[in-house]
Amino acid sequence: MDLLSFFSDYTLRTVALGAALLGAVSGSLGTFALLRRQALLGDAMSHAALPGIALAFLVTGSKAPLVILVGAGLAGWLGAWFVIKVTGLTRVKEDSALGLVLSVFFGVGLVLLTWIQRRPDASQAGLDSYLFGQAATLVQKDLVAMAVLGVPALLLMLLFWKELKLLSFDPEFAFSLGYPVRRLDLLLTTLLVVAIVIGLQTVGVVLMSAMLVAPAAAARQWTDRLGVMVLLAALFGAAGGMGGAVLSSSVRRLPTGPTIVLFISALVLVSLLFAPNRGLLWAWFRRLRSRRRLELRAVLEDLHALSLQHEDPYHSHRTAVLRAMSEGHGGADRSLAELESQGLARRVGADRWALTPAGAEEAARWFGGGEGRA
Repeated sequence: MDLLSFFSDYTLRTVALGAALLGAVSGSLGTFALLRRQALLGDAMSHAALPGIALAFLVTGSKAPLVILVGAGLAGWLGAWFVIKVTGLTRVKEDSALGLVLSVFFGVGLVLLTWIQRRPDASQAGLDSYLFGQAATLVQKDLVAMAVLGVPALLLMLLFWKELKLLSFDPEFAFSLGYPVRRLDLLLTTLLVVAIVIGLQTVGVVLMSAMLVAPAAAARQWTDRLGVMVLLAALFGAAGGMGGAVLSSSVRRLPTGPTIVLFISALVLVSLLFAPNRGLLWAWFRRLRSRRRLELRAVLEDLHALSLQHEDPYHSHRTAVLRAMSEGHGGADRSLAELESQGLARRVGADRWALTPAGAEEAARWFGGGEGRA
């Protein structure tokens, strides 16, 4: 797929741009949900949007994108409101309230959708696509609707950046400073609802939560700064959306929405493995390097302890003795070879080792000059 084909193919261009816009908006706003440990809230709100879609169609008889988005947004916001009220007025914890709202709203939505699909007229055709999304049906007016909702949401995020930042990291401190924490919480919830509703046609209610969580989770591995994290989450979301759209168009019968989610999930996997500060692979290398340093220090300490038993600090010792002393903290032969390469130990004959002046100075600095290791 070359660049010329991308710009000349109307469907591919529209789908890719829509998916990129969705990824950028949901990734940016999902960062705050991830930092507040409310990732499941996005899942609950996206599933809660399904009955709103069905009711919007039943009330208006229209499948216009704006009508569907308004219905989905109201239902998603209502689901979030229910979670807040249940946790605030009862002893039900937040995770339980989220699970209840998710299952109840989604169940009601499936019942309504099934009832609508059994109607004799054909006006309801296509509503089931909001379950898993149907990105291939995106047209230019859908992009305009997504931009009209998504861009103001990003501008509001930037406008209330300081307040949302404080709310995400220390809401109690924000409350003590006089910030309207409840209103800010409501604002952030509304912004998340906006991110969800603009993605329903692309990835659907079932997969939308991944668009909120995955880009932010990937970005979190690369930085500890909120501004950089939001920017990276937007870039990862946009790259995943566009990459998934292009990949699905290149392979026959490959659904766009799930492919986008899988593409972003691959970015998360790469970040988990290769991010410099938090990546699992780099953490493994650091542990391995630390272990090797400890093994080298242990053998150097053994040489130092043996040298203290002789008047000559550079007296040589048999390799077998060093092997016996190093049992349990790494192989002596490899450590001795590395110490030799660093100029801290020298081979004497075929089977003996001794400290060098640099090694004796290093050992004295680390372990002292008057006693060996027990």
